[in-house]
Amino acid sequence: MGTLISGSNVQRTYDFGGGAKLEFGRRTLIMGILNATPDSFSDGGQYNSVEAAVQQALRMAGEGADLIDIGGESTRPGSDPVSLEEELRRVIPVIRAVREALPGMPLSIDTYKAETARQALEAGAHIINDIWALKADPDMAAVAEQYNCPVILCHNRHDMNYGDLITDIIEDLQESVAIARAAGISTRHMWLDPGPGFAKHTGHNLELLARLSELTSLGFPTLLATSRKRFIRETLDLPVHDLLEGTGATVALGIAQGCHMIRVHDVKAMKRVAMMADAIVYRGNGGGMNG
Repeated sequence: MGTLISGSNVQRTYDFGGGAKLEFGRRTLIMGILNATPDSFSDGGQYNSVEAAVQQALRMAGEGADLIDIGGESTRPGSDPVSLEEELRRVIPVIRAVREALPGMPLSIDTYKAETARQALEAGAHIINDIWALKADPDMAAVAEQYNCPVILCHNRHDMNYGDLITDIIEDLQESVAIARAAGISTRHMWLDPGPGFAKHTGHNLELLARLSELTSLGFPTLLATSRKRFIRETLDLPVHDLLEGTGATVALGIAQGCHMIRVHDVKAMKRVAMMADAIVYRGNGGGMNG
């Protein structure tokens, strides 16, 4: 893997108002996953009522989440698409309720639909997390530009026909960056997600994890979203609810290679993994366990 790469090479602060703020470059940020869905691969149906979702958001905040990612459509392989109306029914009341319960917590909306993103931002979300990196809905880039909000560009594609895996991932992401720039989105509002689990088999995902530094060196804030994913399950031959240690290994490796934020289900445990990794990777720049 080579030399440890501190995520501090990206220094950015985002002040969303109302006390909601994110600062990259001092320590790894923790994004808690809140699925308002009946069929997500590891927690489907657990938080698809507003009351349950708010309680989970409060729990994750107490465990150290820096922001919460709210989604209303499962992205597991083989899942059925959700209509715009159903997605809005699931996520908008949750965003409003979480915003009221946690006014200082940054929120992201996990969607590839522009209208869902627009209504979520109006309801109190601050960030768009698009698993299709502006390529699924031609209006998504315009929404991000209109609201002047960060957008997470997640690598995805319709096939697994790679030449060199990382080179192709970078080229795919560069296409999304070009779409964003053409829409007038500020470069400082673009975050990258290499997309573990999306259009990648287990071998691809393991290679991606081994070569993350090639992506984090591009100069964008980088999100790593490996929590409980299938490639960990297949590697360890374990069920989906027994992947804590496997997820922790991917998180530590990601931080060591310069990832700035981790998207996780198990906030308390992964916060501890991140704190220990940060104490090594960010030593000497004011971050780590005291960050």
